[in-house]
Order: sequence, then structure tokens, then C-alpha cells
Amino acid sequence: MALTDLPPLILANYEVYEWRHATAILKNDFPNELNDIVGVLTAFKLYKSHIIAAGGGKSRISAALDGALTGLGWQEKGFSTSIVVDTIQYNTPTHKIDCYKNRIGLDIEWNNKTEFYDRDLNNFRLLHERNALSVGVIVTRATELQILFASLGKGSSYGASTTHMNKLKPRIDGGSGGGCPILIFGIKSALYDPTL
Repeated sequence: MALTDLPPLILANYEVYEWRHATAILKNDFPNELNDIVGVLTAFKLYKSHIIAAGGGKSRISAALDGALTGLGWQEKGFSTSIVVDTIQYNTPTHKIDCYKNRIGLDIEWNNKTEFYDRDLNNFRLLHERNALSVGVIVTRATELQILFASLGKGSSYGASTTHMNKLKPRIDGGSGGGCPILIFGIKSALYDPTL
């Protein structure tokens, strides 16, 4: 399945990028999880009130996506991992994945420091190497949204050094996720709803 086989509404409303045939793996081996993700992303709207809301804690945007997936049986998950070398066990804890279901991990990076991408990709790599994760998915924002943020007077709240597609794609292309198949969705301004 090529990216062009994703539903037209997804391609119109999200900047989509994949690594190591992630979409084909989801379609063929994890169709239910792919349907969950596509359904949640299709229903999602980027409300003005959520953009201009004061910061602190989980954003309303992240909470909306997270909550919709939780309603479909996805859950936040941490993993207890270790390596044994000559009978000595070394614990290698991983960071929790925001939403996990049936070997698919999804993290939401709306407006964090770009180092969160490094953490997520390293986590995907490690869990894939340990055969606990088949595909990693990241939902973030398209870089084009900076124009919208500036028009709403929120440009400084969503700085160029925070999480957006132009900061994520070079990390993936550089191999930060290792061999883990990765699919990313960047929320575009087409999803903006100024009425709420």
C-alpha cells in the first residue's frame, strides 16, 4: 500500500511520511489498528480555542487525539526491558508510549521540544529490536501551521525549535528510528476550525 492508497481526506488534511513500508505493514498485518488511526484522524478538527488556550500540561489537541484512541482500546504503555550479559542483567527501561495496541505504538507530539522526537524514535527503535513493536506512529503538526499560529498571535508559543514535520523528517531519514517502520502524520491548516 502506497501512501496514495490512504483515504483522500487523510492526504488532504495531513502531511504524511513513512519509513520502511510502515503503511503496507499496517494495512496487511494490522488493519484494525490502521482503521482506528484513520478514523480518529478523519474525525479530528483543529479548533481555534484549542490553539489559543494557555499552555501547561497536556494540550487540548493532544488530549483529543489521545482520548479518541483510548476509547478504541489503545492505552498508555511502558515496557520493562533488560539485557543479560554473562548472567548479569542490565535493566534498560523505555519511555512510555502515549497510545499502544497490538504491537503498534503511537506518540503525539503537538508542541514539545524537538528532543522529544529523539526520545520517541529511540524508543521505537529499541522496542522494535526487542520484538515488542511492529510499527511506530507519530502525530505531530505540519510546519505550515506556523503561519496560522502567527495570524492568531500565538507564533511565539509555537516556536520553530518545537515539534513539527521539518524537525522530524530529517531525524527519520538519518536513521534515528533504526529499522523500525514509522508512519507520521503532520496536522495541516486544512483541519483548522475557527468557529470553536
